[in-house]
Amino acid sequence: MKIVQAYCIVTCPGRNFVTLKIITDAGVYGIGDATLNGREKSVVAYLEDHVIPCIIGRDPHQIEDIWQYLYKGAYWRRGPVTMSAIAAVDTALWDIKAKVAGLPLYQLLGGKSRSAVMVYGHANGNDLAEAVDAVGRYFELGYRAVRAQAGVPGLVTAYGVAKGKLFYEPATKGQPEDQVWSTEKYIDFVPKLFEAIRDKHGFDFHLLHDVHHRLTPSRQRGSARASSRIGSSGWRIRPRPRTRKRCA
Repeated sequence: MKIVQAYCIVTCPGRNFVTLKIITDAGVYGIGDATLNGREKSVVAYLEDHVIPCIIGRDPHQIEDIWQYLYKGAYWRRGPVTMSAIAAVDTALWDIKAKVAGLPLYQLLGGKSRSAVMVYGHANGNDLAEAVDAVGRYFELGYRAVRAQAGVPGLVTAYGVAKGKLFYEPATKGQPEDQVWSTEKYIDFVPKLFEAIRDKHGFDFHLLHDVHHRLTPSRQRGSARASSRIGSSGWRIRPRPRTRKRCA
């Protein structure tokens, strides 16, 4: 079996979603998601110009070999554009393998290991009170994990605060929004947010919060200590960029 064709499908009213379709000479095809929110067309160009020409004629069953070739074969590695493109190829090839085997993909990856998967809801508000109330609405919907974001006093805009109550899109269409950031105001406010949420809703749920690369390592530690003093156990998402590299 050989790969004979691959192309990108870019579609969705109001924004872009990118799907890669890989077709084999046996007529079996696989699809993989290549969407990179806010930079979708960059991945399309990377796939069309640098990836698809490299996989035509290859055996789609050699998934690991193709992954290593695409990752290590290029002089410049990593980055969100590159990894989104490689991930789309990887997913599409696994889709092909599962179809050829006549099995759901999860069976090839070891089979079912749990009966349910926990997901979280994104609760947010323009101020502390709105965010605390929003957390309660997600409990009413059955969520046992909630990510809480709120407007920070003294700042006009804040990361994670949506324009709607049950919808949040971090990478909106068009140019990025220009925002003013204050680490001091943020670190002073967030423990108060956690404390208010725990005071009203208790500790019988997972509390999440997204900083999204806005803190230095030292500031991250200080913010975590301030939160821990009020007993606000939970998960903090992406407090700073990951800098430690795995060995290739």
